[in-house]
Amino acid sequence: MPFHWLAILLAALAGFVVGGLWYGPLFGKAWMKARGITPESAAKANMPLIFGATFVLNLVAAFMLDHLYATYDAPPGLHHSLVIAAIIGVGFIATSIGVNYLFSRQPRVLFLIDAGYWITIYLVMGAILGLLR
Repeated sequence: MPFHWLAILLAALAGFVVGGLWYGPLFGKAWMKARGITPESAAKANMPLIFGATFVLNLVAAFMLDHLYATYDAPPGLHHSLVIAAIIGVGFIATSIGVNYLFSRQPRVLFLIDAGYWITIYLVMGAILGLLR
């Protein structure tokens, strides 16, 4: 089963970029408020470790998504790649986050930001893998 390393790498990079935009200019302030993170506490974070680990985790996610696509008899095109990615993002990731956030009594806005991020990142990764496979 061949792996599509360039597509995997680009999907992981795209996920990293989406995260930077999502938790930066798009929803960064609302996310920090919902999480109770102040600019002062955020400045104390080990950002090289966080960014490095985030990229590795995105790489694993992109690799696994590519591997899933490779299990089909015929590689899925863009449409089916997006459908599969949406099923993962909405059906597995968002629902799992939702259960955790309900029991930990997290604010709804935090769920919407975080679940929206994961749905978006999987759709972006799915699009890249669907186009470059």
